[in-house]
Amino acid sequence: MAQFEPLPIHLYRQHLPKIAPNSSDDEHGSPLLNSIKSALRGTGVSPPSTVHSSRFLIGGKDGPEQELTWNDNNVILSVGGVVRKKWSLELEGQPVQYACIGWLEESDSFPPKHFSEQQDSASRSPFERPTFGPFFHANQKSGPPPGKRDSKVSAVFVFLRSIGKVYFDSGFEHTFALPFIVRKAWPVTPHGLLIQRVLEPAELYEAELAGEDVLPTIFCLSNPFAEPSAVGLTSGILGNAQSAKINYEDENLARPLKPVPPHEVILWTSHSGPNSPHEIVVSLDSGQRRLTFWRYVYVKPKDSPLQRGRKRTQNLTHKKPQSMPSNSRRTSAVFPDMFDRLHPSSPRPPSPHQPFPELTEFPPLSKLPGMAPSLSTTTTMASLASGSNFSSSSTHSNSRPQPQPATKMRRNSLTRHDLSVTMNRMVLFASDLEVTPAEHGRMKTCLWMDRLLEFELTQADVEMSSAITFALFDHRKIDRLSRSLFSICLPSRESLMIFQLAAFENRRMEISPLRRFHGMATSVICGARLSIWDLLIVNPNGGLSLLTHGTYEVALTPILHDSEPRREDRMDVEGSLQSTGSNKSHIVSVVNELSSPYVTTFRMSDGTTACTAFHYFPSDELTSHALQILALCLPSDVFFLLHRRFLHNWASRSFTDLLDVQFDCFADALYATFGLQSGTTAPSVGLPPSTNAWDSLFNTTSHKRFHEDHVLKHLKPPSNPVPHAAPARHLPALQKGTDLYNQLVVALYTLHTFAENLRILVDRYSSLLRLAPVICRIAMYIRPEWADYWRRICPESMSSLPWPSSTTAAVEDLNDTIPVWPPDISAILYGRISNPEWRVPWYDALELAARFRIQPSYAYGTIDPLESMKTLTLAYMKLADPDVKRNLKRAENAVRQMVVSGINEDFIARLTLGIAAPLREAIRTCQMTPPTDWPQEAYKAISRDDVAASVYPGPDTRLTNGYRSAKEYLTSSRPRKTIGQIASSAKAATSGESETTTGVELELDEFASIRFGQDRRLEEIARLLSSSTICSVRALERPDATEHDQAKDHQMQVCRIAERTLALPYGRAMFTFGSMSFISREAFSIPKFEFAVKLHPSNSVVTPEKLVQDSVHWGQFHNGVAAALRISSSAASVDSSWIAFNKPSELTPEHAGFLFGLGLTGHLKEMLTWHTFGYLTPKHDLTSIGVLLGLSAANVGNGNQHVTKLLAVHTPALLPTPTVDLNVPLHTQAAGMTGVGLLYIGTKNRRMAEVCLNQMNRKDLVQPDISNEYREAYTYSAALAFGMVMLGKGTSIPADTALVERLNILIHGDGGLGGPNASFDINLTSPAASIALGLMYLRSERQDVADLLSVPNTILGLNRVQPSFLLIRTLARSLIMWSEITPTNEWISGQIPEAIRKGIENKHKLPPGSTIADSWELAYYNIIAGCCFAIGLKFAGTARQEAYKMIIRYHDLYTRTVFSNTPSFDWRIKRSAARDGLNLITISLSMVMAGTGEITCLRRLRYVYGMYANIMYHPAFKYGIHVSIHQALGLLFLGGGRFTLGTSDAAIACMVAAFFPRTHFNSSDNKCYLQALRHLWVLAVEPRCLVARDVETKEVVYLPVKISMKEGRAVGHTQLIAPTLIPDLNNLMSVRVDTPRYWPFYLDTEKIPQHREALMRSQTLYVKRRTAFLSYTEDPRGSRSLFVRSRSSAGDAASLDYPQLTDTKTHPAGDLWEFITSFSNDPLFLTFAEYFCRSDGRTDQERLLYTYCHAVLYDSILQGKPQTIQSHLTLFHYRTMSPRSRYFHLNLQDLRFLADFYGRVYERRFSGRSENNYRTPLIRDSTVWGTLHDLDEQLETVRLSPEFMQVLARYSTGRPGLLDEKTARDLAWYLLRNAVPVSTVLIILKELAAEAQAQCLNAAPPAGTSNSRVLESSIKEVLHSTGSRMTTALGAGWSTRSLDEIIKAWKIVA
Repeated sequence: MAQFEPLPIHLYRQHLPKIAPNSSDDEHGSPLLNSIKSALRGTGVSPPSTVHSSRFLIGGKDGPEQELTWNDNNVILSVGGVVRKKWSLELEGQPVQYACIGWLEESDSFPPKHFSEQQDSASRSPFERPTFGPFFHANQKSGPPPGKRDSKVSAVFVFLRSIGKVYFDSGFEHTFALPFIVRKAWPVTPHGLLIQRVLEPAELYEAELAGEDVLPTIFCLSNPFAEPSAVGLTSGILGNAQSAKINYEDENLARPLKPVPPHEVILWTSHSGPNSPHEIVVSLDSGQRRLTFWRYVYVKPKDSPLQRGRKRTQNLTHKKPQSMPSNSRRTSAVFPDMFDRLHPSSPRPPSPHQPFPELTEFPPLSKLPGMAPSLSTTTTMASLASGSNFSSSSTHSNSRPQPQPATKMRRNSLTRHDLSVTMNRMVLFASDLEVTPAEHGRMKTCLWMDRLLEFELTQADVEMSSAITFALFDHRKIDRLSRSLFSICLPSRESLMIFQLAAFENRRMEISPLRRFHGMATSVICGARLSIWDLLIVNPNGGLSLLTHGTYEVALTPILHDSEPRREDRMDVEGSLQSTGSNKSHIVSVVNELSSPYVTTFRMSDGTTACTAFHYFPSDELTSHALQILALCLPSDVFFLLHRRFLHNWASRSFTDLLDVQFDCFADALYATFGLQSGTTAPSVGLPPSTNAWDSLFNTTSHKRFHEDHVLKHLKPPSNPVPHAAPARHLPALQKGTDLYNQLVVALYTLHTFAENLRILVDRYSSLLRLAPVICRIAMYIRPEWADYWRRICPESMSSLPWPSSTTAAVEDLNDTIPVWPPDISAILYGRISNPEWRVPWYDALELAARFRIQPSYAYGTIDPLESMKTLTLAYMKLADPDVKRNLKRAENAVRQMVVSGINEDFIARLTLGIAAPLREAIRTCQMTPPTDWPQEAYKAISRDDVAASVYPGPDTRLTNGYRSAKEYLTSSRPRKTIGQIASSAKAATSGESETTTGVELELDEFASIRFGQDRRLEEIARLLSSSTICSVRALERPDATEHDQAKDHQMQVCRIAERTLALPYGRAMFTFGSMSFISREAFSIPKFEFAVKLHPSNSVVTPEKLVQDSVHWGQFHNGVAAALRISSSAASVDSSWIAFNKPSELTPEHAGFLFGLGLTGHLKEMLTWHTFGYLTPKHDLTSIGVLLGLSAANVGNGNQHVTKLLAVHTPALLPTPTVDLNVPLHTQAAGMTGVGLLYIGTKNRRMAEVCLNQMNRKDLVQPDISNEYREAYTYSAALAFGMVMLGKGTSIPADTALVERLNILIHGDGGLGGPNASFDINLTSPAASIALGLMYLRSERQDVADLLSVPNTILGLNRVQPSFLLIRTLARSLIMWSEITPTNEWISGQIPEAIRKGIENKHKLPPGSTIADSWELAYYNIIAGCCFAIGLKFAGTARQEAYKMIIRYHDLYTRTVFSNTPSFDWRIKRSAARDGLNLITISLSMVMAGTGEITCLRRLRYVYGMYANIMYHPAFKYGIHVSIHQALGLLFLGGGRFTLGTSDAAIACMVAAFFPRTHFNSSDNKCYLQALRHLWVLAVEPRCLVARDVETKEVVYLPVKISMKEGRAVGHTQLIAPTLIPDLNNLMSVRVDTPRYWPFYLDTEKIPQHREALMRSQTLYVKRRTAFLSYTEDPRGSRSLFVRSRSSAGDAASLDYPQLTDTKTHPAGDLWEFITSFSNDPLFLTFAEYFCRSDGRTDQERLLYTYCHAVLYDSILQGKPQTIQSHLTLFHYRTMSPRSRYFHLNLQDLRFLADFYGRVYERRFSGRSENNYRTPLIRDSTVWGTLHDLDEQLETVRLSPEFMQVLARYSTGRPGLLDEKTARDLAWYLLRNAVPVSTVLIILKELAAEAQAQCLNAAPPAGTSNSRVLESSIKEVLHSTGSRMTTALGAGWSTRSLDEIIKAWKIVA
């Protein structure tokens, strides 16, 4: 091999500051004090005041290089020399032992939820009706998408003595306890750390005395929330790095864990990175003098290893058992000879010749300053977690604790037993004790190691073990074998050994020795190859060498510089680095801690350090790719020689970064390697030397870079001098058939393929022009036809040599192993899409190398510069699939392939216009009709972001987080703030002033403006429900009242209004429900009540003097609930810390309600357990109610055991002894019972159902007294809880029949007469048991059960039942017979007994004063109210017109009854019943119309609200009336119109509980019914408001949609305008966009689960507006669309095909650029129109461009294809480009491809005409042909020139000769445009034509003919067909006119 000069490498000296120790106490202290300090530090730990540094490469080869520096108290993280973070740990009181950077799984970085979502153990049949609606399950499944949970995050780990700290990049930090002292830690793959603890000398001694094994020292930490686990040993790790697994994995995991031997000291580890994916660990056993190589693998633990007893030595029989008890604290001294068994890194004692003093007299460690308390006892992480006391446990099952003297003290270091009690828990290694399952789960190991190789060392090697260096480098894949090189450098031997690591599938890794070198130290460095790391070797003589390409060595010459600037006053940049070559200092070793693949630090012989950062890989992309492609086809020795020559040439040019210089160096190296003449030093013509600088510049290659500049190209070049008469130089001959020649053939084919890859990429054209001359020069030795091919495309190639032909070839016998005409990528791709049956083979470089039996070098591994060509070919193969007949299916397959291959819009934009055209047409086809089952990336690839966003919804777009939308920036609808407004708002913010929160802010302005933007109904509702503003009323005036009486009246009036104010939160909670999707980290503001009233006309503000405290507390409770319900359930900022942050110092009713509201929205799941006890311990009644109900609601239906225990301690019924007195109020117990029902709703838990049923007839509640005033509320709560547990699960089995019998007794009584000894009060149990029975048999259609709830039909029967019970029974019967509920008069009449119905009809016939009519009327009012409530439940949230009309009819009837005035007492009773019924009917009406905001309902509710405002001062006016009215108002605008009610079983039960027909008398009344249950409607809410958003602007828009739904077997269709409420998702079938203004979209929720889930997640339909239209908000009538404004489109095609200046006068949309802002908000269109569609062009060229752009913009907007704007501009550039352009011929070839595609292929293969689904192309074929026609007209002047015909004649006969630049360009233009065969083929054709002419003319038929014209025509046809087949041409091939011209040229030559 050729000898080369060593490559220079520059070293820069570093002067690191020396850190002085903090004090010199260690030097002057006593031996005792020094011994104490040494013991505190521990053995194997660095002395204090030592600064450590280490570098880590985070994120792979492209990630940042981070440096970590630390001492005892500080840790500094820096990136690139810049300090990023600093942590001070002085307050911890412990020194830093070690620090490193590692990775953790993101999902493991945070603790799990404390209240799990496990389902109850009750099994559910798949055919059973679900309890919850579809949205409930969608919310339960919500979470991070798959694949996101296991992402890695980097973190800084800091280890102190007893604790460790983890600092995440996000700012989070975590502290965990350490059971040992960490010696060192290393990051491992894929995440976690490998930790080695300090092995104390005392531990070795104790283990020897006890005869036990030494405890493990190597652990892994994969999760900071778990303890470190010991690393296990396995018999084998199989597979490669990506799929490594343990041999017999299940068997290993089931065996007892076998740890790594404790005497192994880890010297070095690797983790998967750019150098190698293999995970290697190297350890040293100094006692055995053995170096061990391990492979480790991370395996997620499945089962914890079994318990394994600790081995004991066999020679323990002679020891005295009493002398060494197992639990004793041994205090023996440590002898000096024990240090021979320590780690080599463990420091020896200060005085080895003196034994340690007796340590038993020292105080405990916790008494020493700065020590952690954990060191004083054996309490560790494991003991704290398990709750066991290790001090009393023994290590043997048969040992007994021995008493210890009371005065005996512990020594000051961790004994063996101290560590063993922790290690036993960690590795399950050393006892026969039982291990709890929790311990099993905690002690699973996840890191396993396999021994690969053992290497024996000498004693000298062991003594210098700290200087041994290891490296893993040169990882490559060589012909299916993935291998890496591993080096070990032993400085004691001056030896460097290289091993090869090879991983195989399902086999163990093999390690084999390769070579030996001389060396003192090594370091991995990114040297000669960018993607692969090499090895830098420090030679014994102080020199350097680089090991690259495997084991090839490159000598280096180090040049040392001083990094300090000269001490001079003047600035001297060149002298800032002084060369110190005369200095005798040389390199001694490598500082590994400060070295990385990019910066290597050396330790010099003079004690200083020097660093280097050299890179010998080219920055030129072309040069780099050329080397990479040749590495795939040339053998190792040849390619290394080529690479080494390149480095030598580049070094001679000072490693300059100039691109041309780098490639010239490569070309020279390539020529020299193969013995070719360099093309850069062989000019064919001589030019006289010039002294003119301008002439000299023109004769260089620099001016070519500016050849295309539109300004510089107009500079006048110097006059061409007359060249000297120098003959054309010929290339030297090359011997054919040698190995070097075959390798040159492969190199030619490979470089040609690479050039073809560059030819399809527009941004690589300049690289192609530099590469083409190299290909041409090589082709002259192999195939001159290939040089002719590239000379046509790049005429500048080989301009100094004659035009390539067979006569100018460098070899006489041309190579026939490759085709005559090179493969043309554009022709092959065109042929594949034009004729799928045409199979043209495409050989890549690897196949050609195999054909010549060449083993490639693979110097760069599998890096393939042809990746873009391969991915493009795969997409074209899908387009040309002959097995797929449908155009749409081929396009879909192609787009899917493009997504898989990574072909995005950026890649397509890099392709040439012609190559990209088929891909764009396929995308356009799919864009018009997108498939329904595509992934999100595929939809984005076809620019259907609307479909992607609708099917895969992202984050909630209702929040802008302070940022305005794109549309607001372009056309803002709001006036900008003035400077004064900005200043005033800033002043208010700085002064701490904040806007008062009223609680009715929706924060949904964008949505509300579309949903209810036509009027002010939302503002009106907000005004009615606001409780924090002063209301104004007219004062009651009595003319005869005194001033005192008037003040008393005003006070009474204000107090009654205060009652109404306390009821406002009920409605406000519904109105503002879920309106806040984001909360700040500040304290949450709850609006305060405003009880002051402004009285008119005096305008005096009166405040109530006295309010009942209990009433105010319950009002504040509801106020807190309403505030919490504003927070959306999807808000991600609510966690336990935020809840605790908002906790007041003293518990308040407001915060109690706030907790309940958070529970209803599911946020209370995040609250930690100990925070829960903090709320329940003070026994604050309202807080207890809120927490119990909130936790139950947050865990609804999952039977969470933690919540069950909390409920049990507040509900005696759940305890084993229910009679125990817990001192819990009865209404708190009632909340607990309801919590049980919520927690176990629909689970059919028999135990809970039995408890609830027993509580309905609780013995101590039979007789009323002062202690059970809430007995009715408790009974109702127990009944509702029973009904919820058994919700809809009632059957006819005996167990359920027994429950029905018991309920029947509670409803109708047991036949007893009652009295003091009665077992239950039927007045309490009858309505409660009725509703319980109805819920149990919900939707069961059991007529026999419904008959148990029959309404009495006689006067006697009615008199025995309270009238309100009839309402409950009617409701319960309807719940059971659910399907029979219909909003018709017939059904309602059927619920009323005939006697009552006839009695009502004939009541006017009864005598006055008869009580029979009163009984009938009371029953009638209650039954009708129950029927309306049942209708409201069944049709809740449906807005069904039939139900709406029926309920509103009875609403008006009851309203007239209530507001009629009759003074009789009986009428007042009936009016009270009618008022209670009206309350329920009002709520029922709003239930049906929930979320609709229907204006008619609003008018009625406002009327009732106003009427009640006038009569509410009556004493009989109940508080419950306010509640029902406000709930009705809130339901009507539920969530601001975004929510409605569901009709699932759980929703029905919750609505029954929330709207239960039991009216509260005042605001503090909880005796009849618990007020907190009025908020359970939250669990029945469903977000069914379909919102349409523009996918580009994200604004809410009006959108006509067509909805298909089913009801039973009937299918219906309806037209709606979004935003609108949609039907129940169980009935919804599909949603279709039904408007021409937006792109079509179809959401099939019935057949495609993905669409259904997307609609449940976001309820948002993203749409994409067509470019020619405006939205309905901006253009309601459609009068501003482009179709209306432009009137017609005539003349547009002419402007595109043949742009002329006269077109601007006739264009129909001539003012397009002026009015485009009126219909388009697209910034692309606006900007393009502003700059390119103007009419003020100054020159003809400008006006022509503006005219053309005008037509382009119009066509793009009208057809909705903005992607074609750039394509049309490119076509215009082609039309106007100069033939002198360097890229003219490349663009011409691209234009030919485009013309042939649209002219000959599109109609057949892409238009869809054969499928009756025709689509116009993106670019008209006439536009393309028009462009080509303009260029052909310019070519016409060339081909008619006689001079050109002479040149063509010489070319056709194979003698073109040397051509000047213009002639060469014209010839290349002609040959390329007409697809003329190469001259070699033309010569053959000429001879064949002459021979045929001679043989056939005048010969007898059929062998000939005498007609010369016929013969000539036939010969032409044969010539045309043969010539076209001899070359890969586009379209029709060789043009006929060109054939005639060639024949004519033959005649000229002849």
